[in-house]
Amino acid sequence: MGLLEVKDLSHSFGDKLLYKNANFELFKSEHLGIVGQNGAGKTTLLRSIVGELTPDSGDIRWQKNIKVGYLDQYAEIDFDITIFDYLKTAFDDLYHVEKELNKLYDDLKFDSSEETLNKVSDYQSFLTNRGFYEIDSTVLKVSSGLGITPLGMGKSLKKLSGGQREKVILAKLLLESPEVLLLDEPTNFLDKEHVNWLAEYLKSFTGAFMLISHDYDFLGKVATCILDIEFQTVTKYNADFNKFLKLKGIKKENYIREFKAQKKNIKKLEEFISKNRARASTAKLAQSRVKKLEKMEVLQPPKNNPKPEFKLKSLPLANQKALKVNSLLVGYGFPLLPKISFSVKPGEKIVITGFNGIGKSTLIKTLLGEIKPISGNFKFADYVKIAYFEQGLQWSDTSMTPLEIVEKVFPSLSTREVRKELSHFGIMAKHISQEISSLSGGEQSKVKLCLLVNTPSNFLVLDEPTNHLDNETKEVLKEQLMNYSGNIILVSHEESFYSNVIEREINLKKILN
Repeated sequence: MGLLEVKDLSHSFGDKLLYKNANFELFKSEHLGIVGQNGAGKTTLLRSIVGELTPDSGDIRWQKNIKVGYLDQYAEIDFDITIFDYLKTAFDDLYHVEKELNKLYDDLKFDSSEETLNKVSDYQSFLTNRGFYEIDSTVLKVSSGLGITPLGMGKSLKKLSGGQREKVILAKLLLESPEVLLLDEPTNFLDKEHVNWLAEYLKSFTGAFMLISHDYDFLGKVATCILDIEFQTVTKYNADFNKFLKLKGIKKENYIREFKAQKKNIKKLEEFISKNRARASTAKLAQSRVKKLEKMEVLQPPKNNPKPEFKLKSLPLANQKALKVNSLLVGYGFPLLPKISFSVKPGEKIVITGFNGIGKSTLIKTLLGEIKPISGNFKFADYVKIAYFEQGLQWSDTSMTPLEIVEKVFPSLSTREVRKELSHFGIMAKHISQEISSLSGGEQSKVKLCLLVNTPSNFLVLDEPTNHLDNETKEVLKEQLMNYSGNIILVSHEESFYSNVIEREINLKKILN
């Protein structure tokens, strides 16, 4: 048995079957990437494995005494402590040993027996071997790699944004060095340089991990095997991501050939039965064909995931600068960045980069009027019509359905038209009438994308639009942004997504320095 054995696992939500009779194992030192379309059940699988969800049937067995670390953004945390103190709790077991060692040192004043001296030596060796005396430098190394140190290691957790807090939780998880890591989209709140750091860290990680990611470049760097969830089946490939894609393509081609051959054979059997079952001389032969058909495991028709089809609605531009920013100072009572000045030409496409927490979203929200500037000013041209994609999955009413959300924003659209628009993003008919909170992160992002696409504009403001999107949707969005005639201000950590879209980069880290 491996570190983890999943046997005959089935899970569904209402009438939606995610997977049936799934079987796979996770072995020592395996780096397993989990892939699948939005809503396929990737996060559900991880949550079932850690016991947060109960599957319909099947067994999940962990090897005894295995230390498992799960990236849980809902973990209970003391928000009053500092980032540094929180990260040091990853070593609570070592601090407990140090406490026992200090007691022994006190005991030496009265008891210098060989037994006590041996205990002191054992405890001292244990702490040394486990890197206890390098804890501070280890914490700072991981914090620097994930872009946490610029936030201020003395800052309390309650002052962090959701994305910043998730980075800190990830850092603590890495510092704990469990034997198995379970990570769900760990790069969503990381910038390019920190994604690269995490990739190098995971490549050299001696334990095993299961990782969900829509960042295929990242998966290609870290995964040694792939778990593919598609069409209610779970298949493990003992191959890296690039080889997996080839193997999956070959498997699909073979399946299509088998399906066509079986279909042809079934037709031949049915024709024979139809012609011969009524004749006494051939009735037995026909009956044998009937039994053969009844025993046959009929292959299902090959399915193709519907490719998203949508087009951004762009409005005309004018021959004047779309945006002027003059000595703008942004923040929440205190400045996050130095004064910034820039302008945007008609049709110009810009990406804003910089480490997480530097103020990218704050700058955008200031330009959109959601946050008041501390000083300075900015002005959009009168002709500018903005469409905004906000980072995160916040909804004013989580009980509303995608149908109700889109109808509320676009009341002129009929119910039939709304259903059609949502279908363009691959949102299945049965999900359109479900509560938005019951959908996967990817499906919710597609609803937000539907709102964006149907808003006529000539200036797009996009804050991490790809965080939860599958590769097919990202490719269509990328193509649409390349063909969009209006202005774009984009915040993104995926260079492979924006490199062919943008014309200019505003690196806030350089401004800060």
